[in-house]
Amino acid sequence: MSIWEALVQNMLLELFEYLENFHSGFNVFQYLTLRSILAVLTAFTICLATGPVIIRKLGDYRVNQNIRDDGPESHLGKAGTPTMGGVFLLFAVFLSAVLWSDLTNRYVWFVLATTIMFGLIGAVDDIKKLLGGSSKGLSAKSKYFWQSVIGILVAVLLYYTAESSVEYTLYVPFFKNVIVPLGVWFILLTYIVVVGSSNAVNLTDGLDGLAIMPVVIVASTLGIFAYVSGNINFADYLAMPYLPLAGELVIFCGSIVGAGLGFLWYNAYPAQVFMGDVGALALGSALGMLAVLVHQEIVLMIVGGIFVIETVSVIIQVASFKMTGKRIFKMAPLHHHFELRGWPEPKVIVRCWIITFVLMLISLATLKIR
Repeated sequence: MSIWEALVQNMLLELFEYLENFHSGFNVFQYLTLRSILAVLTAFTICLATGPVIIRKLGDYRVNQNIRDDGPESHLGKAGTPTMGGVFLLFAVFLSAVLWSDLTNRYVWFVLATTIMFGLIGAVDDIKKLLGGSSKGLSAKSKYFWQSVIGILVAVLLYYTAESSVEYTLYVPFFKNVIVPLGVWFILLTYIVVVGSSNAVNLTDGLDGLAIMPVVIVASTLGIFAYVSGNINFADYLAMPYLPLAGELVIFCGSIVGAGLGFLWYNAYPAQVFMGDVGALALGSALGMLAVLVHQEIVLMIVGGIFVIETVSVIIQVASFKMTGKRIFKMAPLHHHFELRGWPEPKVIVRCWIITFVLMLISLATLKIR
């Protein structure tokens, strides 16, 4: 067996399949439900175990957060907190997903590759900020250019490797028979969702734990949709599109959930580490790609409402200032506006978590309300 064949076939699943010859109990490792739970626990354990070491190393090498001079005064105390913690978060996601996923599934490779490539953009941005000693990093044009290159690349590859027209249609929640065949426009939709989601999560990542918990909740929601779409009986019963390859994405969603909770252990207020762009851009793109692969782009906008609101607040603020010279909010993104209105940081964070949880329930309701 070549190295590639060994990688693609996933040695763990091959091992358990072989052990079934000696004891039928090993058959349980073929079930998505068990493997998704193991993915959560694996990623969580990796984050907890590697976190202290990585955080200490980041501090030793002065990989510290640069704080904006025009930001809330309460943030000045965050100066010196290690950043780029997204490195060990993504390591946990990647390793857990590779260990427990069926790597013959091309959907798994699409989401893994997208996450890694957007993570590399974030890493370059973080490094430039550190070397430059400012909060600027990559220019907006450079960052958007490379995001666009990768977004278009994965969209085109996904379109041309589709095995049926079902893979490039848009399903509208709350309606049973509203299905929009996109054709080549699927490429544009995928690009917008992946790049938009990446930037939305990055904009939201401005307070301790503010972004990571909604990421966990959104990944959990998409994982449920992936499981339903990948099961022909559930998909038929709930009038969902049956996508044979989608079920395996539950493992990747579980990896994000586990790694996210493990990272939150150190990122909760007051944060010991920040994820940086390397984590935020990567996780945002992962959520976008997951939504595209399970045809739940609109559901992503619902459950990820906090990300949408934060992004819209920035757009409104910039547009208002350019057109009228006045600002709508005290500061954008929106979480800073509430801080400047006197809300304690933990209150802003937890209320955003609560809103995301409620939005998750609304999103899950679309499974039945059709």
